[in-house]
Amino acid sequence: MKDFIILTDSGTDFSKDMAAELGVKVLDLVVMREGFEPTPNGEVDAKEFYAFLRAKKSATTSAINSDTFAEAMEQIISEGKDVIYLGFSSGLSNTYNAGRIAAEEMREKYPDSKIYACDTLCASLGEGLLVYLAAKKRLAGATIDEVRDFVEQNKLKLCHEFTVDDLMFLKRGGRVSTTTALIGTALGIKPVMHVDNEGHLIKVGTARGRRASIDALFDRLSERAIAPAEQTMFICHGDCIEDATYLSERLKNELGVKEVYIGYTGVVIGSHSGPNTLAVFYIGNER
Repeated sequence: MKDFIILTDSGTDFSKDMAAELGVKVLDLVVMREGFEPTPNGEVDAKEFYAFLRAKKSATTSAINSDTFAEAMEQIISEGKDVIYLGFSSGLSNTYNAGRIAAEEMREKYPDSKIYACDTLCASLGEGLLVYLAAKKRLAGATIDEVRDFVEQNKLKLCHEFTVDDLMFLKRGGRVSTTTALIGTALGIKPVMHVDNEGHLIKVGTARGRRASIDALFDRLSERAIAPAEQTMFICHGDCIEDATYLSERLKNELGVKEVYIGYTGVVIGSHSGPNTLAVFYIGNER
């Protein structure tokens, strides 16, 4: 059986250690910070980045282009391996489309190789969790076709529940109106959001106060998770580890979840969601 590599992008918010452990190759999106040269996001320290945002500095991001994907895919193919790209939601970034174009070009150039591209319709450690599960299957001996089928069959069961602390970041990204942001901030109202079946960020509720918004994430998960005690769940945070730990302890103590991975919301997502973003990712009946 021909070996293959899972290629993904830094929309996964994987740590370098996790990517290495899973044998996953990660390509970086670029972050552009006020006063800095454009930088691959894997080279930006997350804690320093959130301090930068708290200082009212601005940041934007740039997708990976198709040439970068083609170069990475061709390197893998030159090593005698097939490649499957699992990409950042097309509803949030042009990155997946660039990877798809590169895969099409490589299939024409190397017709004897298997070169796939899958739109995960996921983001942050939601994309990360799906890639993690796919990589575990690869390590257990699944073929590239079996991994592709697994991703396509399960991506719309990969649930994202998250809340943000500062509505002004969502306003800048066009997710809420200026009026909603100003009134919500004045009243301490926090949005509860998820990623829908088209890979877009959608508000599904509100909560009065930070702790209530975190509890709302737990409540939504409790209603939707499939056999939570048997799952590995991922939590990401925008430099608010205490909140992430609180949510993790509720998952373990009340739902019996045995393994919870906690990591930073990376600088790509964090540029648009801001400090103190908190999200949890799991397999559910539906998004």
